[in-house]
Amino acid sequence: MTPPLRIEPGERPADEIIAALREGRRVVLDVEVAGAPHEVVLRYDGETFHCDTPTSLHRHTEEAEMRACLDRMGYAAED
Repeated sequence: MTPPLRIEPGERPADEIIAALREGRRVVLDVEVAGAPHEVVLRYDGETFHCDTPTSLHRHTEEAEMRACLDRMGYAAED
């Protein structure tokens, strides 16, 4: 099993994050929520992108939706 890719929010562009997910890697980000550190885990099961955050698990069926989420949440570097 490939180890997860640990990154800081804004460290990598969306293309790199999506590529890692499509390769079967989980991407783990350390974020601060309500003043406390938490992990966000991103993964792709071959059909659906999953974002497991401290407050919810949400899914994106389209790559464009996942890219928009990465941008909106500040997980991907700005272009």
